[in-house]
Amino acid sequence: MTRKNLRNLAIFVLAATLFTPMAWSGKKKANGEAAEGSEAAVIRNLDIFNSLYKELNTFYVDTLNAKKHIETAINSMLDEIDPYTEYINDDNQDDFLVISTGEYGGIGSYIMERKTGGVFISGPYADSPAARAGLKCGDQIIMIDGDSVASLKSAEVSKRLKGQANTQIKVTIKRPYTTDSIKTFTFTREKIKLNPVTYYGVTKDNIGYIALNTYNEHSAEGVKKALLEFKANPAVKAVVLDLCGNGGGLVDEAIKILGFFLPKGTEVLTTKGRTTKDYRVYKTSEQPIMPDMPLAVLIDGGSASASEITAGALQDLDRAVIIGGRSYGKGLVQTTRPLPFNSLLKLTIAKYYIPSGRLIQEIDYSHRNPDGTFKHKPDSLCNVFHTAHGREVRDGGGITPDIKVTFPEVNRLVYNIVRDQWAFDYATKYAAEHPTIAPAGEFEITDEIFNDFKKFIDPNKFQYDKLCETGVSLLRKTAETEGYMTDSVKAEFDKLEKMLKHDLNHDLDRNRKEISRQLSSEIVKRYYYDAGECENELKFHKAMDEAVAMFNKPGEYKKILRK
Repeated sequence: MTRKNLRNLAIFVLAATLFTPMAWSGKKKANGEAAEGSEAAVIRNLDIFNSLYKELNTFYVDTLNAKKHIETAINSMLDEIDPYTEYINDDNQDDFLVISTGEYGGIGSYIMERKTGGVFISGPYADSPAARAGLKCGDQIIMIDGDSVASLKSAEVSKRLKGQANTQIKVTIKRPYTTDSIKTFTFTREKIKLNPVTYYGVTKDNIGYIALNTYNEHSAEGVKKALLEFKANPAVKAVVLDLCGNGGGLVDEAIKILGFFLPKGTEVLTTKGRTTKDYRVYKTSEQPIMPDMPLAVLIDGGSASASEITAGALQDLDRAVIIGGRSYGKGLVQTTRPLPFNSLLKLTIAKYYIPSGRLIQEIDYSHRNPDGTFKHKPDSLCNVFHTAHGREVRDGGGITPDIKVTFPEVNRLVYNIVRDQWAFDYATKYAAEHPTIAPAGEFEITDEIFNDFKKFIDPNKFQYDKLCETGVSLLRKTAETEGYMTDSVKAEFDKLEKMLKHDLNHDLDRNRKEISRQLSSEIVKRYYYDAGECENELKFHKAMDEAVAMFNKPGEYKKILRK
């Protein structure tokens, strides 16, 4: 069956997936045909789909894989709607539940698959069975319970590592940069809780900092714990909630977190959907922990959904200064509906509106451009709304920060250092040679470490885009094609080519600051896990620097919020 045929089948599956009896109108078009969405149209298209697949299954020259083909049709159809409406089959339900609950049974470690082959430990969780047993970043998993996993993908290895708490598992690994490289560990699986608060602590400027990476069932609990510690510390003068890269999650957790900063009973969110039951007003339900403490929220292009609800409501109510880059722009709400055979449909049921009344959804998934891409709402069509104190804010296109920060663009050299695992592998080697390092917040990439990293890179294996050389080569070819390549022009090209020839040593030195950031993160993670990596990252966090500068400038916080 061709990809085109499967895509066409998706049109017929659409009716079965989305329409309920409540939505069927039974109306007909003027020519007597069933109207789109009517009961008759649904029945007609389902009948066509069932008959078509029956004919294929009976007469097609090869045996069809019903599960694979029907799922392809379903997923193709859902891709036409929006990226958040998904079919979740029985095999993938565990992964979906881990995202929402933040819990699973296993050994407690991130794993990764490398393009050179094999599945590796990329980072045990702090105080997990994996960490306590001694698994380390860079360990290659070669056997599980005596069976080789050399040919398996990371998803298959992950399934084998997971299991019921209190069950045993034996894992054999190959460890680089050690003489005794083959090691076997026996674990008792535990109930692993994914901590949504990567790190929290008080900075040298007496600012309480919280890094929240997701909104699962433990997010509000984690933020509350940090806030109570800050409240008990008289030196804390302000709080920063970092939502950079936080793609969202459970809306209820966002409402709880808003309640830590806003008066009880404050309206923070309204959802509006197709039916009256999808209209809902959310209010804070408890007395706040910090109703008056100066507050900043950090966001970027990876902050979405529940993150935008949190940042947007605090901005609309003039309770926090928003700092960073414009957020993602997801103003849609999803829920799950049960389907037969233990499968689920996660579907968009509503749009959400923050206190000023604005909808921050950027992309209009109900309409497409002529080339098939979805339409983005241009800034010129965004509407003006007002915060509680009368500041102008706009809808569409996410949350625009009060203090904008331009984050540095990662060039191809640094990108390839990360993509091809040069920083990861060097950090693994460094950790094998150094039993201890300075505390996470103090560790620095010294000249000695950086020069050692440069020696670690093999110029014959390191690949990166040499844009200057590529540009000169293309211009040379264009000059030849268009008849401008005289002897004098060729001589000038030869000169230019020599002047712009890339030197790896020079390029590494030129990008030392960003390379040091990547190296520092990788090295610190091997000693202090995710929390240490996050603490170390604060030295490079431009949005946090802006927050510190604002809080240290008398009157600036109130001036921005017009208090």
